[in-house]
Amino acid sequence: MLILGIETSCDETAAAVVEDGRLIRSNIVATQYAIHRPYGGIVPELASREHLRNIVPVVREALREAGVTFREIDAVAVTRGPGLIGALLVGICYAKSVAYALARPLLGVNHHEGHIFSVVFENPPVRYPALALVVSGGDTSLFWMPEPERYHLLGHTRDDAAGEAFDKVAKLLGLGYPGGPVIDRLAKRGNPRAVRFTIPRTSENDFDFSFSGLKTAVARYVRERGLRPVREGEDVPDVILDLLASFQDTVVRTLIQRLSRALEAYEAHTLILTGGVACNSRLREEAFRLGREANIPVYVPSPPLTTDNAAMIAAAAYPKLQRGERSGWALTAEPGLRLHQVDARSGRHALRGRG
Repeated sequence: MLILGIETSCDETAAAVVEDGRLIRSNIVATQYAIHRPYGGIVPELASREHLRNIVPVVREALREAGVTFREIDAVAVTRGPGLIGALLVGICYAKSVAYALARPLLGVNHHEGHIFSVVFENPPVRYPALALVVSGGDTSLFWMPEPERYHLLGHTRDDAAGEAFDKVAKLLGLGYPGGPVIDRLAKRGNPRAVRFTIPRTSENDFDFSFSGLKTAVARYVRERGLRPVREGEDVPDVILDLLASFQDTVVRTLIQRLSRALEAYEAHTLILTGGVACNSRLREEAFRLGREANIPVYVPSPPLTTDNAAMIAAAAYPKLQRGERSGWALTAEPGLRLHQVDARSGRHALRGRG
């Protein structure tokens, strides 16, 4: 089965052709970094406009690279949420048009489920039960997966997501957008113990995340020491290198602490780390260390599959299409869609519980 996957949830216009849910025939991504960089973050209206410009050539390139025509596609899968509503609608409208014109099945996919499925391409099959930590610019969530396509939300971000915190700290210090890659690179030159930040805590749930307080602590440190943003082309001073290293270390320790707590409460056979922030080298190192200590495998996609892409959307759609699931022409964008609300295989509400 050849599935055309389409992903436009945020600022990446992506299309892919995936065979039988595991073989990537093509995976094309058009980024918008240059468009949003002057603003230090994503401007939703600009993102939607760029998706409109990019969607047709990106899909055509995906088909060309895969060596197939539209007529050879067996189904169309598209991200239906969560994400920016205008951006989502571009992908959904295009996917519906293609599926209708070709009389092919159409399936809307949860973006977070796509991230979890991104590990299928480069790893052996996941052994269940599993724990999945999805860390991105828009959300940070920890899922318990007792079996395939069942997701119990253990914890999620209460305010800023991890990736959002990286972007805001980078903007504060004049380091540009996106902030994650540049902080990861510069933090290697700093002392992660130079600035003492406390690990953010939440009172209601041991597995929840909160990064707004950490972001505020960085801003306070900058203000109290009279630090100014780094100007383009100048060397980054040691005091800022140390600040970045300390900030990144605190974010990583927070994520790993929650994952470690989950391992103590749930007997997992696989750890999954995915989402754009999973590209962070320090986070990857700590996740693999945790896996070695627990004696279980850790699945982390390679960087091109860690960030937003359409191959993961096609992969997540494959088992659903095999079961005969279809979204129908009423499919629309759901910007606040949550993965934990239902059992993805049956539509039943997923019950939360330990063990």
